Amino acid sequence: MAKHVIGECPICGQDLYVTKLQCSNCHTEISGEFQLSKFNYLSKENLYFIELFIKNKGSIKKLEKELKVSYPTVKKQLSEVITALGYTDDDSDEPMDYEKDQVLQRLANGEISSQEAMNLLGGEDNE
Repeated sequence: MAKHVIGECPICGQDLYVTKLQCSNCHTEISGEFQLSKFNYLSKENLYFIELFIKNKGSIKKLEKELKVSYPTVKKQLSEVITALGYTDDDSDEPMDYEKDQVLQRLANGEISSQEAMNLLGGEDNE
């Protein structure tokens, strides 16, 4: 049974690197210091999320259904993966489209005032 490569030292938590590679067919061995992929440093949960994201061709709506979670939860998990891969999530400070739609729907239903809607969408407070 194949074992998965871990990316962090279980003792001190520092990044690990590969020192030996071996061919499963001819048993040739190569020694040295080899970097792992950035994916080797992701948690099992993040890897599972990426697998489902690819399976669903990036459709957040399909991920919502498969994971049985809300749109904001899927977006949050996606942001976590983006950050874990070493990228900045430029959308983290802006309201998500789903949230914008909810605010606009509440405004249309008369549940909130236009000022409250502006505040929720990140507008200036004019009071």
